[in-house]
Amino acid sequence: MAIIAPWREWNIKSRDEEIDYAEAHNIPLKISRETNYSKDKNLWHLSHEGLDLENPANEPQYNKEGFLELGVSPEQAPDTPTYVTIHFEKGVPTAIDGKEMGAVEIVETLNKIGGANGIGLLDIVENRLVGMKSRGVYETPGGAILYKAHNVLETITLDKESAHFKEIVAQKMADLVYNGQWFTPLREAICAFVDQLQKTVTGDVTLKLYKGNMINAGVTSPYTLYDEQTASFGEDEDYNQADSAGFINLFGLPIAERAKLAKKWPAID
Repeated sequence: MAIIAPWREWNIKSRDEEIDYAEAHNIPLKISRETNYSKDKNLWHLSHEGLDLENPANEPQYNKEGFLELGVSPEQAPDTPTYVTIHFEKGVPTAIDGKEMGAVEIVETLNKIGGANGIGLLDIVENRLVGMKSRGVYETPGGAILYKAHNVLETITLDKESAHFKEIVAQKMADLVYNGQWFTPLREAICAFVDQLQKTVTGDVTLKLYKGNMINAGVTSPYTLYDEQTASFGEDEDYNQADSAGFINLFGLPIAERAKLAKKWPAID
């Protein structure tokens, strides 16, 4: 697909020259020269770059008129929390507060709920593919809520080793997407791994949204790996505390042996 990018193809070299062109051709703009942040907006998020944000030492002016568009700053959020419950089926969000929705409606709904509570603001210096570092501020209220809720659900539906390995895979997946390598065999293979892992990630997660914070307020799943009886501090027959002594000795044996033998080594600077 051919991409038309005037900045690359014409002689425009700056944001000011873009505004000059728009004014000369009577093209309406939502911004002024003082608010002409570079913004990229879609269903998922809105990014802000340029102007005062080009210096990482500057705090983003979240309360500045014309800056935030998907939500408000945490200071401007309500003084009372908002609770939201999200249902997942095999890792895919399918309902909000008991109401079934399609993917687009879910994101749009959570954008409104999250934005109103100052959720999803991210100030980051990222490493671009071309080698430079770039500072930007992102608004992703709905996406932030979905990631948080999904992560909470996985804490009770994934075993430790799978969860830890998924974090490694997630970093590579992020690189592939960021670098525009979606249509690759590796991306397809990673997605197949994730699909397999998500078969038990079904359940409900309730989050408490309050002034930019997402607080876990409860999680349930028919495939939970959490056994309250086994994990209890009360009396049970699932776990014998005396068994831990032998485990601790064997688990720490390599470290203890190294420390013992190291006493015989020559001094190492």
